Amino acid sequence: MKRLFCLAAIAAVVVGHSISAQAAGLEFAVGHTSDSTMTYRLGLQSDWDKSWWQSDVGRLTGYWSGAYTFWEGDERASVSSLSFSPVFVYEFAGESVKPYIEAGIGMALFSRSRVEDNNIGGAFQFEDRLGLGLRFAGGHQVGIRATHYSNAGISSRNDGVESYSLNYTMPL
Repeated sequence: MKRLFCLAAIAAVVVGHSISAQAAGLEFAVGHTSDSTMTYRLGLQSDWDKSWWQSDVGRLTGYWSGAYTFWEGDERASVSSLSFSPVFVYEFAGESVKPYIEAGIGMALFSRSRVEDNNIGGAFQFEDRLGLGLRFAGGHQVGIRATHYSNAGISSRNDGVESYSLNYTMPL
């Protein structure tokens, strides 16, 4: 647990440093797993401040995401995770509302190797995400997201776990 908090401190410094120079957001998400465990996520986002393939239809951009997620269970089954991920976003053109699609693959560290009845094989997991949402003129965002955690076969146990969430991001 001490190691997890040290890694969290390092991640906070790295994300905090990158946020100081670029647009940033604070993310709140509530979701559940396929086994109905509730998840609560608090994260920081730092926009890349770059775009590619810009056209009348939209543009490709992205952000760095660092987050803490609490996986609610009974006293002995609750789990925490820290994650860090680059996320690509295709943002469609619009005046006051811009729909978007996002996808990313990053890493996560879990406080336990069991989430619900799933043996995820260890603390280190890959985090894969796919989401859609709306970005408003003031920088606020709402969206839905599916996130899959797996160790990609690094461990002999690899049950994996998914979380499906509603998220809101406010600009900082």
